This record gives sequence, structure tokens and C-alpha cells, in this order.
Amino acid sequence: MSVRVPIHRAWPGPGDGPLDDAALTALYGRADRPRLRVNFVTSLDGAVTLDDYSAGLSGEPDKRVFGLLRMLCDALVVGAGTLRHEGYRAIRLDPARRAWRREHGLAEYPTLVVVSDSLRLDPAQAAFADAPVRPVVLTRDDAAAPTGLTDVADVVRTGPDRVDLAAGLAGLRRRGLTQLLCEGGPRLFGALTAADLVDEVCLTVAPLLAGPGPGRITTGAPSPPRGLPLRHVLATADGVLMLRHARD
Repeated sequence: MSVRVPIHRAWPGPGDGPLDDAALTALYGRADRPRLRVNFVTSLDGAVTLDDYSAGLSGEPDKRVFGLLRMLCDALVVGAGTLRHEGYRAIRLDPARRAWRREHGLAEYPTLVVVSDSLRLDPAQAAFADAPVRPVVLTRDDAAAPTGLTDVADVVRTGPDRVDLAAGLAGLRRRGLTQLLCEGGPRLFGALTAADLVDEVCLTVAPLLAGPGPGRITTGAPSPPRGLPLRHVLATADGVLMLRHARD
């Protein structure tokens, strides 16, 4: 069993002691209106991966918040490339987090939403085949679905040339999926930013330099800069920072 690393609030106004799961849940919470929250981990010099995977940047405190954010969301949004590369499995939660969701009137598990222009997806991947809730795939109008995909997921077509993210997110909200958590990858983050759809960014900063090579947490066509005010800073004794930025 892993040892829990204490997480403290560093700003605003440092708290009296380590934050338990209830305090962390209250800090991140669920919004009273539709929200798209993006969650990433990065090195001090902006790398999105270490040894080609995000897990190399993540430690126990980040994984703890990562799990709580999944508990809080209605749907988990991820790009197809990240789904394949990171080897996503079915989105499941431990009994305590499932109980919290039931107590708050939520479905026991969040819905997985995959964004894919090409539909280059494997229906046998555990993220689909073993999913406790039927996933949703957002794709473009003319993408050809691989055999078996519609047996394990709802395929929603939202644009003639590429996924229309604004239309796709609006469709999710019509399904009652109003609290959306995006875990990447960088290309999807860049596209969501360009479409001005990002309401919140939760960013864990690992206290290390990855050096040249890895990409940034966002990529794609340039888009205008947008302000996103800082809401809180959490920290651990070994120098991990967890930042939350959100729109007013």
C-alpha cells in the first residue's frame, strides 16, 4: 500500500494542516453551470511526458487529485491518440468514490468520451470493451467506423471536415453530461483552447527538468492568448505544485 504524501494549501492563505479527501473535494468541487476542466501534469520546463509517457511526471499526490477529478466529473474527454498511446482501460472508480457519486445523485461511473477525426479505434480495447458505462465517440461526418465500434460505443458525428468541438460538447450537455474533464492529449487541448471552450485548467508541476525533446501540454494551430485566473495552489513537502486556474 502506497504511503500518502501530505498535500497542503499554499495559496490563498495556507491552511492549518494536510488536506484530506473531503477538503480536496470541496476545493475542486462541481460547478453550478456547465464546465470543461482540463487536467495535465508537466515538468518545470514544460514537458508533457518523461520517457514518452505522462506517468513519469506523476506521483502519488497527483494521482490522488487525478482520481478525485474523475470522481467529480460527469464525463471524461480524451483524444483518440492519447487513448491509444497511454493504453486507457475502462474508467472505473473505487468503492468509496462510487459511493460519493451515488450520495450526490450521480451515475456510479463517469462516461468516457473519445474525440477522433479518423475513427482509428479498436473496439476490443478495454476502454470500450470493458466499460461500465457505454462510451461516446465524437467524430466527423464522413469517418468510417471500424467493425464492432457501434456495438460498444455511441458514435456521434459533429462536423464535415473535423470534429466540431463546440457542437460535440453541446451534445454531451444535452445528455446531462455538464461537468466535463479533459485529460488530453496536447492536440485536443490546443483545439479546445482555440475554440475558447476551456473553462478551467488543473496543472500539476513536477519539480524536475525533463530537458529537450518532449512536447508541451498543448499543440496545434496558434490561437489568441486567454487569461485564466489562479484559484488555488497546493503543495507537497517534496516540491510538487498543483495549480487550479478557472474563468470568473
